[in-house]
Amino acid sequence: MEPKYVSAEMRDYIVSMGAETVNWCMQCGLCTNLCPWRLVPGETSEKFNIRHMQRLGQMGMEGFEDETVLFACSTCGMCQSNCPRGVKIIDNVRGMRASIVGAGMAPANLRPILGSAHANGNPWSGPREKRTAWQEGLDVPTFGPDTEYFLFVCCHSCYDPRSTKVARSIVKLLQAAGVSFGVIGQEESCCGESMRKLGDEELFQKLAQSNIELFNSKGVKKIITTSPHCLWTFTQEYPELGGEWEVIHYTELLNQLVEEGKLSLKAGQGKKVAFHDPCYLGRHSGVYDPPRALLEKVVPDGTVELTRNRESSLCCAGGGGRIWAEVPMGERFGELRVTDALDQGAQVLATACPYCMNMLIDACNSLGKEDDLEVVELSEILADSL
Repeated sequence: MEPKYVSAEMRDYIVSMGAETVNWCMQCGLCTNLCPWRLVPGETSEKFNIRHMQRLGQMGMEGFEDETVLFACSTCGMCQSNCPRGVKIIDNVRGMRASIVGAGMAPANLRPILGSAHANGNPWSGPREKRTAWQEGLDVPTFGPDTEYFLFVCCHSCYDPRSTKVARSIVKLLQAAGVSFGVIGQEESCCGESMRKLGDEELFQKLAQSNIELFNSKGVKKIITTSPHCLWTFTQEYPELGGEWEVIHYTELLNQLVEEGKLSLKAGQGKKVAFHDPCYLGRHSGVYDPPRALLEKVVPDGTVELTRNRESSLCCAGGGGRIWAEVPMGERFGELRVTDALDQGAQVLATACPYCMNMLIDACNSLGKEDDLEVVELSEILADSL
């Protein structure tokens, strides 16, 4: 069979889309051994091999015919953080995906997601005028010239009914601490992190430039993010496009406020709680201690660690656009996290990322363990402890 892709021209395009280190790979195979897909059964696990993907990138994807396999990468970073050659594996995957999306061949399940982000400024098919609906019943201030922090609420927490509680909890905590903060509102767009990981570079540039122009025009200097994905793209990708601000995840700021005596939390959670490190908060951004310090304030005797934690945390499978993927029961990384939490005697599994919360709730429900384990976002526990 004649290959769908030719090598030289395609390889140059892939490199131009971010895969500058694809030729650094020496095919040692450590990445494949560390990949979470090795821990679950199923067709995707059998087909997906990140080492082989790097080799295909070096060859300009010659002979590559199954687009869906490439989109199975959750960009968890486990492979990249341990690569002996420092290969930027995630950027290479992004470059290869760009060659597919740019050719108009994005997987069918992702087309509505990308289309919504183009049309509505968010991937959740939510109209712009509903972006602030999560604020109903709250007195959320509007960002102005004298406001210290701009609170950027992740699209997921603006539109997903379960996740809106995360945004509302964070607002209550910031108000309790007397923080000067505000939101801009309907003009905000998705940060674009997942859109870029999916390979739609044009869409990412559109969203990023829109946000940069908006934030700078409003005089934004400091940003609080509710999502680790927004934190990462604002700190790692926006600066090269002109977006340079002081950006902090809400757990980092709240921990500072507690240490300064500006936020008081009371111990009251009587259940044992395990914390799941989100890939984009932990491995990607190096934030491990603040969420644990906050949790220990409200659960002084009931915190337990999962078997795989901190730098070795197991991905929930929501990154890299996988939050929009349909994965059969028994093949979900999140199910391994739920089982681990129960094995450690946890009654509550907390995380600090709306994507992780969504994926872990689905995994818990698929296992029929919703009566044995409660999955929550850390902000919810903290707000209940005010």
